[in-house]
Amino acid sequence: MPPTFVLVHGAFANSFSFAPLQAELGLLGHRSAAVDLPGHGFTATYPRAYQAPQDAAGLAAAPGAIRGVTLDDNAAYLVGVLERAKRNGPVILVSHSRGGITATAAANARPDLIDRLVYVSSWCPVDLDAAAYYAEPEMAGVDPASLALAAVGNPAELGLLRVNFRTADPKALAALKAAFLADGTDDEFLAFLSTLQPDENTDAGTAAHRAQAATWGRIPRTYVRLTDDASLPPALQDRLIREGDALTPQNPYDVHTLPGSHLKWLISPGPAARLLGGLAAG
Repeated sequence: MPPTFVLVHGAFANSFSFAPLQAELGLLGHRSAAVDLPGHGFTATYPRAYQAPQDAAGLAAAPGAIRGVTLDDNAAYLVGVLERAKRNGPVILVSHSRGGITATAAANARPDLIDRLVYVSSWCPVDLDAAAYYAEPEMAGVDPASLALAAVGNPAELGLLRVNFRTADPKALAALKAAFLADGTDDEFLAFLSTLQPDENTDAGTAAHRAQAATWGRIPRTYVRLTDDASLPPALQDRLIREGDALTPQNPYDVHTLPGSHLKWLISPGPAARLLGGLAAG
């Protein structure tokens, strides 16, 4: 029976990000399901102050539905999706960016539901909590201004992270494009930006959410490196691969490499779809 690809988005994203990839997978004959984690997609909050003309003060203070959502909530929701997908045969769990933390937590909890883990330039913390890697040498070149220039409100008061992706500030837009889609056109960048939601939860995980050898470590796994990723640099991707291999040397990553930035593989998904299709063929 052919596998189902279950696709897990990153921060501020949603299932909409995967539409072009799903189209390519479908045309290659593969079944896929893109997940909206709690507080994402059509359950996200888009304050009226976010609409044009924007109300900066209102946007900084408006409540958001994602407040209080935790990584455990994400993982529990994903496990529910995996349970449903598993009824139809093998499951290949594909995560991107911050979605890798949720995928790892789900794999720790229910390895029986996953036939292969695929991380596409995605977080899989092993030795450190995810947030702690930002202080490591591999992340030294990451520009913290990429989101900060468009950040809105006080996360401590809002109980969430909020970014104004509809900003017209040229410096903020330039920083976002350099971080996520430096190899894309301005039109591609703005089109993708319009699919993002303003709010994200604040839970990046703890030691309990790092990869565990006894559960996560027994699942076959693949890491897809993105060579031009300025958001999760290749040096950090390689470190995560090394740490995972050291945790379970008897079950190392199957490593593949694609050219492009953090988002280019989603905008031009043909090579990624073919790569994933090869994994499905086994």
